[in-house]
Amino acid sequence: MWCLKRVLAAALLAGLVAACSPAPPAPPAPPAAQAGPDAAAGRYLARPGEAPVSVKVATCALSGGFVHLYTAVETDVFAKYGLRVEHTLIRGSNAALAALSVGEIQFLYCAADATMPGIASGSDVKVVAVPLVGQPYVLIARPDVRTLADLRGKAIGAGRPGGLPARLTRLALERHGLRPGEDVDIRPTAGSQPENFQMLVAGIVQATAITPPLDAQARREGLNVIYDMNDLGLPSIYSALHTSDAMIRSNPETVQRFVAAIAEVVRYTEQNPAVARQVLQKTLELEDSDALDSAYQAYAVKHVNRSLRVPYDAVAAALDDLRDEGTQVMARGPDDVATNQFADDLERTGFLQELWGAALPAR
Repeated sequence: MWCLKRVLAAALLAGLVAACSPAPPAPPAPPAAQAGPDAAAGRYLARPGEAPVSVKVATCALSGGFVHLYTAVETDVFAKYGLRVEHTLIRGSNAALAALSVGEIQFLYCAADATMPGIASGSDVKVVAVPLVGQPYVLIARPDVRTLADLRGKAIGAGRPGGLPARLTRLALERHGLRPGEDVDIRPTAGSQPENFQMLVAGIVQATAITPPLDAQARREGLNVIYDMNDLGLPSIYSALHTSDAMIRSNPETVQRFVAAIAEVVRYTEQNPAVARQVLQKTLELEDSDALDSAYQAYAVKHVNRSLRVPYDAVAAALDDLRDEGTQVMARGPDDVATNQFADDLERTGFLQELWGAALPAR
């Protein structure tokens, strides 16, 4: 199962944005440069006197799940890698993929669940790095519901039929001996996460699935978080870096440097929570301290993939799901829609070991 969701900013932020924004904080300090010309990072850094390469990167939504890119842009870590990066927002995966395919942008940061149908159907785009893996959805419920078993005879607002929240909810119920549609009423909804949240507060449904930082508001309003969908243990990717096949062929060094910069900022963000929170606060206009904590813990700590490698088992499962749904899949396998050549190079050269030391987990 391709365990990702096309989540827009409203789904993460509604009800959490402050009425007034304070003066913008001072920009965070950039990550420190790697020490010494013989350091593993040296092969990726800008050479003395080298003119920077200008590239554009787009995000397909406004989301806490893109904290690493926001932090990289805010601290301009790209400069030390010889890149002059312009960030833009192109809402919607289809429009963003089209811009990437024709060269209007060179990189795309988006949820792979949103981009996979287009890539698998023949778009000349590949996933080249995966900063976040796992499943951040949690099931929240009314105060009188404390466990999944308590949902027997009750209703869940599950979002679009066949969508990720609905699939995860059904699987969670089945894993705990409940029959969706019989023991528990699975109600399809057309609304966003905040709209489903309001249905829950109003008592129209007794549970619904949401992602951080909306869970912070749920707890504040006395609702219960009764299940973490990550406990399902499904192979899943959350945020992913994409580029075009043409870019990989013609400018592999630029792609490699971009991936190296993201690897560095993954470490920097994890080890500098104050900076990451400041970036989230500014980018998402998010003032609630509990919401910032929730977003940071989910997207800068819990689901971080330090190696950036694409989990091919998740890609293979996604392609199978698309075929089962009737999507015309042109891709023969994971190699047609993803590559680990750039993440593998970071490991081969010792760059990741230099960044993380013994803290870097084995494959």
